[in-house]
Amino acid sequence: MDAIKIKEMTARMAVDTLVKSGMKLGLGSGSTAIMAVSYIGVLFKEGKLKNILTVPTSFQTTMECEKWGLPLYSLNSAEINGSLDLAIDGADEIDSKNRLIKGGGGALLLEKIVAYASSYYVIVADESKIVGNLGLKFPVPLEVIPEARVCVKIALEKLGAEVTIREAVRKAGPVITDHGNLLLDARFREPVDPFLMEPELNRIPGVVENGFFSGPSGRPFCPDVFIGRPDGTVFRRDCG
Repeated sequence: MDAIKIKEMTARMAVDTLVKSGMKLGLGSGSTAIMAVSYIGVLFKEGKLKNILTVPTSFQTTMECEKWGLPLYSLNSAEINGSLDLAIDGADEIDSKNRLIKGGGGALLLEKIVAYASSYYVIVADESKIVGNLGLKFPVPLEVIPEARVCVKIALEKLGAEVTIREAVRKAGPVITDHGNLLLDARFREPVDPFLMEPELNRIPGVVENGFFSGPSGRPFCPDVFIGRPDGTVFRRDCG
């Protein structure tokens, strides 16, 4: 089974298992998450999902929701009131405790806000995203105020990271996030504890948010992870 089919299969299983009518849903970004969004859109259009309220995490997700006519809200909307029943998203790396690195698509700020505002958080991914230690192969993204770029880079290097500014692919210069900031990618030379490093990175002046997802305000959390395999099976790994 090829990678696209694995992603689609995994996304559909998570949606069929957990998404119900009447829910307030946070919808993630990236290739696998967008497949879940599209499938939710199909079910909504067919009338199989009703009275759902959706909060997108990026311009990409917003446009996909608009394509299917999904009702769009923000966390500030009175109907949402700052909390969600369920959020579904993808991940760049997942460790044995279901802690994550996210932000490969550049939407980590709103993705984290939505994740930590949700009563239940679900990740859909293929098994290539499972790693022993976060941040050694896939770098930890950080959304950074442009004026703090050099200061943050120096601070990250002191923490043992190799740092690069993310460059755009079809645009000259750096990637600019949906919120007008820059992205720095930090790859650590040695294993780090994401639960301790997440708040440590956010204490650096100029860092808006970082791509470790290990718990809001230092409190551990553990998403429900659906992992697709090439043999056509999906393994569900929860916090137990």
